[in-house]
Amino acid sequence: MQRDDLYLYEIVEAADHIRDLLGSATLNAWIGDEMLRSAVLQKLTAIGEAARGLDAAIKARHPQLPWPRIVASRNVAVHEYFAVEWPTVWPVATREVPTLREQVLDVLRAEFPDVARRYQEKD
Repeated sequence: MQRDDLYLYEIVEAADHIRDLLGSATLNAWIGDEMLRSAVLQKLTAIGEAARGLDAAIKARHPQLPWPRIVASRNVAVHEYFAVEWPTVWPVATREVPTLREQVLDVLRAEFPDVARRYQEKD
């Protein structure tokens, strides 16, 4: 049985981890910290993997999210790791991921309201 609620929550949770990992880091500090870059990229990969696993019907009901782009980013991180351009990843991690988190949380609320409430109670 596919658990789309878990995939959606994985995206929200990975976004929270990225926020926590980056904290008040600057672009230069982040670029200079290989461990931090790797940790953030792993969480971005988890977001892409979760998006890839979602049922096509859910993605179709929520076309406002850039599902193909999210999955494509995961593919680059996994298959072309040495080609990752860190300055390009920074705005994704710092600006796009927080927005994506809220959008995915909205999808979770729309698709699985009982589950979303349970997750919100944990926050």
